Amino acid sequence: MFQWSKKVVKSVTFTPEVADESLLAVVDNYLEQLPDKTFSDICKEALWQALCVPETVKPSPKTATTNSVEQKIDELQRQVTDLEERFFAKESHRLESIEHHILQLTQQIAHLAVMVTEQPVIQSSTPSATVPEVANTTYADNPPEEVDPVISRLSQFLDDF
Repeated sequence: MFQWSKKVVKSVTFTPEVADESLLAVVDNYLEQLPDKTFSDICKEALWQALCVPETVKPSPKTATTNSVEQKIDELQRQVTDLEERFFAKESHRLESIEHHILQLTQQIAHLAVMVTEQPVIQSSTPSATVPEVANTTYADNPPEEVDPVISRLSQFLDDF
């Protein structure tokens, strides 16, 4: 009996005859349609069929495992996509909230800057009336427990005036 090594390489020679060239063209076309197949796979399938080997002796096809792996990869890709969408939606909401707070602070600082520049023109009794008004406006926009550090620092300067 012939002893085979672990890996045996055999070759197939195609001659320039019309029959061999047309067979080679069919093989190339078949391999283009099924990129997961190799020439070796086709030769082995043809040998199994030509030698009439029973189905029980044939090795199981790789396509079942390949399909299973591809399905797992597809599922993981869907999960990653879903996770990215949820993450970006959450971050987008956070960004909008921060932008809204920055806009509020900018408006409040602008209002305070206007008040500070107008204060020397106004009589001394009027500034005390406008300061609580600013504080009320600030608290109407934000709950009382949220005190902005920038506004508290600016209010110290107003108190010094």
